Amino acid sequence: MSKYIGVLLVILALALSACAPVAAPTAAPAADSGSEAAAPATGAAVELTMGSWRVDDVAQMEAILAAFNAAYPDITIKFDPTNPPDYNATLRTQLEGGTAPDLFYLRSFATSRQLFDEGFLEPLTDLPGLADNFTEAARSVWGTEDGVSYGVPFIAVSHGIYYNQDLFAELGLAVPQTWEELLTTAQAIQDAGYIPFANASGDAWTIAEIVFMNLAPTFIGGYEGRMAYLNGERCFNDENAVAAFQAVADIAPFVPEGQSALTYYDSQQLFLQGQAAMWMGGSWDIPFFEAEAPEFAWSVFGIPAPAGQDQRYVTFHLDAGMGLNAAASPEKKEAAKKFLEWMTTEEFAGLLAGQLPGFFPIRTVAPAVENPHAAAFLALNEGAGLDVRWAWEKLLDGAPDGYTLMQDNAIAVLNGQMTAQEAADGLQAGLAQWFEPAQNCAQ
Repeated sequence: MSKYIGVLLVILALALSACAPVAAPTAAPAADSGSEAAAPATGAAVELTMGSWRVDDVAQMEAILAAFNAAYPDITIKFDPTNPPDYNATLRTQLEGGTAPDLFYLRSFATSRQLFDEGFLEPLTDLPGLADNFTEAARSVWGTEDGVSYGVPFIAVSHGIYYNQDLFAELGLAVPQTWEELLTTAQAIQDAGYIPFANASGDAWTIAEIVFMNLAPTFIGGYEGRMAYLNGERCFNDENAVAAFQAVADIAPFVPEGQSALTYYDSQQLFLQGQAAMWMGGSWDIPFFEAEAPEFAWSVFGIPAPAGQDQRYVTFHLDAGMGLNAAASPEKKEAAKKFLEWMTTEEFAGLLAGQLPGFFPIRTVAPAVENPHAAAFLALNEGAGLDVRWAWEKLLDGAPDGYTLMQDNAIAVLNGQMTAQEAADGLQAGLAQWFEPAQNCAQ
C-alpha cells in the first residue's frame, strides 16, 4: 500500500502543479540522484537562530539540529519557536525591526510570497540540491511565477479524524463509511454519555484549519472544485460551498458544551482522557499525543463522503518551507545556506521522519514511514483526492481575506449564529470586495 501511495502522490504532483502538491514518503528510499550537502567547512564559529510556530517540537528539532552541528561543528543553530497564533505577526514585527531570526519557517503560498516581495527573504534559486531533490510543483509553493525560489520545501501535514479505538469497541461502533454514518455514529456516542467531537472554537484557528478546511474538499470537490472557485467558474456561495458550511452545522450538536471557551489544548485533553470519542485534527498532533498518553489506543480515518458520492478527499497540506533572512550578515548567510543545502538531503529527510512523525518530508525521494500512527495518516491517501487548504493559495492577498471569512463564518455556524447559506453568502460578498474572480463569477 505504501508503494501505491507513493505513486499516487507523484501523479498528484504532476496533475496539480498549480497548487503545488507533493510526493509524500514512499515505502522505502530509492537511489538518491540529487546532490548532497557540501563537506563541512572549517572556520570561525557561527551561531544562527531559527524561528518557528512549532512550540511542541523543541526537543525533536534540537535533536535534528544537533545532527547538523555534528557534521558542521562550526555552525550552531538555536531553535526559538513562537506561539502558533502569534507567529505571523511576531515574525513581521521582527523583520521590520531588524530582530528576526536568521532562518525561519515559512507559511505556504501567499503569506511567504508577500515577505519575499517586500525584500525580507533571500533568493535561494541556486541553492545546491534544491532543484534536484524537490519537484517543480513543490518548489513553486515558495517561489515566484518566474521561477525564483525563496524557501526550501520542508514539511507536509495530513488531516483526518482521530478516534478512540477502545471506546468505539466498547460501544460496538465501526469506522463510518459515509457522512451520514458519521453523524449516526456521533449520535450513538452522545447517547452513551460521551462527547462525540472534542473540537472547540476557543482557539479560532482550529475551526478554520482542522474543521472547515478539513471538511471542505469532500463537499466542494477537492482540487478541481477549489480551482473552479479560484478561476471564477463558481461563486463562493454555490451549493457546494453551502454544503461545506452545512457540514459544520451537522456536527454542531456533537461538540462539547461551552465549546467557545475551550482552547486547542482543552480539546486535545478531552480526547486523550476518554471524554470525547473523536477529534478532527492533523498529523502534527502525533508527537504530542504519543508523549502525552503513550498507552492511549487511537487511530484515524478520513472525512467520509456523503452517500452516493464515490470520491472522497483528504486535505494533505504543504505546511512549511524554510527561509533565510535577507538582512542576515554575509557570514550568517553562508552558514545558513549550508544548513538549507543539508535540508535537501536524504539524511535530513530521514531524521525529520524519525523525529517528527506526522510531518512528512516533501523531498521527492523520501524515507520510509515507520511510525504506525504516521503510516495510518498516510494510508488515508490511498484512493483519495488530495488537496491543500482552501484559502491558502490565492485568498489571503486582500481584505477581508478568505481565511478569516471562512474561520469566522464557520464559527458562527457552529454557534448557531448563521445558517450555512448565510455563511457562504458572507464568504462570497467579502471576497467580491477585492478578489476579481469572485466579482466575475456567474451569479
